[in-house]
Amino acid sequence: MDRKVVAITGAGSGLGASLARKYSKKGYYVCLIGRTRSNLEKVAETLISDHAIYELDVTSKQDVDRVFQSILEEIGPIDLLVNNAGLGVFSLTEKIEETAVHNMIDVNLKGIIFCTQAVLPNMKERNEGIIANVISTAGLEGKVTESVYCASKFGVRGFTESLLVELTDTNIMVYAAYMGGMKTAFWDGIYTEEEIQHLMEPDDVADIIMDNIKERKNLAVTEVVIKNK
Repeated sequence: MDRKVVAITGAGSGLGASLARKYSKKGYYVCLIGRTRSNLEKVAETLISDHAIYELDVTSKQDVDRVFQSILEEIGPIDLLVNNAGLGVFSLTEKIEETAVHNMIDVNLKGIIFCTQAVLPNMKERNEGIIANVISTAGLEGKVTESVYCASKFGVRGFTESLLVELTDTNIMVYAAYMGGMKTAFWDGIYTEEEIQHLMEPDDVADIIMDNIKERKNLAVTEVVIKNK
């Protein structure tokens, strides 16, 4: 079977939804992964290629393993994993509640680790595949009111860079996208509508990510930084 399979976490909105639509147009089998089925179903209605919906809370390793095993058995090997699920709670450090601390570390960092662990054995067995981690510029520099969010994203940066070294002698590609804010629901209640209008379009960021991880002879892009003007 020649069709490629892409699995996208956080596919129910924003960048994840943009990537899903664009990969669908390229003929990929799209596995939409997220916590809210209704959001995933709305995205699914916009796809033109074969696709499937998988409800998943990426913070549960048991559930992650179960869902990715289901994809392997029902659809086939995953050629491209896009670790895109994430959340942010922003406030002064001493005001960030314990629940928010756990949620950001669990979703932003542990979720990426668990999903990556789930696809690696099969990718190593086939000696091919791409793991693309959507990280944010918060993984590159500290920001006011984003201390825990940055901590989670710095963690993903360390995980990604280590994975890149670990897989040096394989044909598995590891890619990191560090981008600024986009016009998505992520910023609702954080930025004003006027401020959100000055953020990047998810479709533009999706185009850059897809172009970067396109296979090219003797060349691999391991990371890109995409900033707002």
